[in-house]
Amino acid sequence: MNRTTLSLLAGTAALAAVTGFAALDPPATAPAHTAEAAAQLPVERTTLLCPAPSLSDIADTSYTSFTPVTQGTTSDGKAELQAAAEQSADGTGSAGGKKKAAKPVLTPKTPGTPATGDTSGADGPAYVGTAEGKYAPGWTLQETTEVAAGTGRGLQGVSCTAADTDFWFPGASTAASRTDYVHLTNPDDSAAVVDIELYGKDGQLKSPVGEGITVQPHASEPVLLSTLTDERQTDLTVHVSVRSGRVGASVQALDDKSGGDWLAASADPAGSLVLPGIPKDATDVRLIAFTTGDSDADLKVRLASPDGTITPAGNETLHVKSGMTTATDLGDVTRGEAGSLILTPTDQSVPVVAALRVTRGKAGNQETAYIPATAPVGTRATSADNSGKGTTLSLTAPTGTAQVKVTASAGSGGGTAVSKTFTIKSGTTQNVDAPVPSGLKGTYALTVETVSGGPVYGARTLAATEEGVPGFTIQTLPDDRGTVAVPETDQDVSVLQK
Repeated sequence: MNRTTLSLLAGTAALAAVTGFAALDPPATAPAHTAEAAAQLPVERTTLLCPAPSLSDIADTSYTSFTPVTQGTTSDGKAELQAAAEQSADGTGSAGGKKKAAKPVLTPKTPGTPATGDTSGADGPAYVGTAEGKYAPGWTLQETTEVAAGTGRGLQGVSCTAADTDFWFPGASTAASRTDYVHLTNPDDSAAVVDIELYGKDGQLKSPVGEGITVQPHASEPVLLSTLTDERQTDLTVHVSVRSGRVGASVQALDDKSGGDWLAASADPAGSLVLPGIPKDATDVRLIAFTTGDSDADLKVRLASPDGTITPAGNETLHVKSGMTTATDLGDVTRGEAGSLILTPTDQSVPVVAALRVTRGKAGNQETAYIPATAPVGTRATSADNSGKGTTLSLTAPTGTAQVKVTASAGSGGGTAVSKTFTIKSGTTQNVDAPVPSGLKGTYALTVETVSGGPVYGARTLAATEEGVPGFTIQTLPDDRGTVAVPETDQDVSVLQK
């Protein structure tokens, strides 16, 4: 037996002796351990990514930042929104740290009050927003663009999102009238490698150029879908998966005749989905769905209206074949009332993603927007960039009556915050009479909090009609994840005793 073996045996014996002592003869003063619930504490840092807003020379884009007042935060912190190329690990402004940072497009002054900024033209960059300390919990950024004419004309809006590694976008297209881009933004100091897969009505489209796309550090890549495939399909599901690193991803869906908007990622694949906030004056609603599993999905289609849940005539169920994008026209399904679509399995639960393409107006004066399946409001959700007349807040409680508190913040230029409480009956959708700040100047934020019951799902519609075109954009209201569970811990020095 050599010296190495003897040393190993001796070490093992010593470890066994210590472990045995600690287990069999604990000190009399050892504290009693009881299971305690994890504490919910405010997050200390939030990063959000805003895609490059437009390729139009006549685009006008506004940015709005808002942090709800959150108890338990530190007294200090900061938040700012800077061009992606100006970000760097050392905070000096550029990826190499040699260039002075440009002035942020906006810098929030205090939680509870929105901050705004703007850009114009086709050269607007992607932005990376970072909030720390008291500005981080529930931080929300909204990018809203008005395009007066041309492809995608109308109102386009998107909630700036956190970086992630997996995204599903049902509702994209490579039709001749469409110009759809996937915008990929990398907030980190190392390159990200991304795959883009396209799924049509007959399955996956061959697209070797969608594999291994490199997104450089602190950069954004708009990828035109029609360059990834020669096939022209009206309805596609786009899957963005990240091999290394992480990115923010959004789809800009633009049409030559019926406007356009941003298509946000669908909620994580699930057997049941909720798509809230269909405008009551929608003239056409198209449902696009895709199953991410290996089995077909059979879904029950229901509409939650102000008076309860109904089944749309002729669209009682939807069969979604595995690996194939399925679309169906629901027409003017809301018939002049607020509505939300609820998808549930008829039998076996299969993971599904889905989105709605919503059209307002008539031929020649149409505009479109998108509603992806979304997560519940949860503890709290926020929408920024609201105006006194152009905002509609829609809430639905698909499975149980809920009480919610809605707070309108102070205005970006002045005004006093106001709150109201609403009861949303089970199985209904309500366009609530949301509060407006007293003495409002500028824009304001709406914060929705679940008081009891639920779950509650929500969406906010912004509308601005220009020259007869009913411009609008819709953003869903998932939980802002402003707090994180931190387990309770105790010191236990007994494991160190010999």
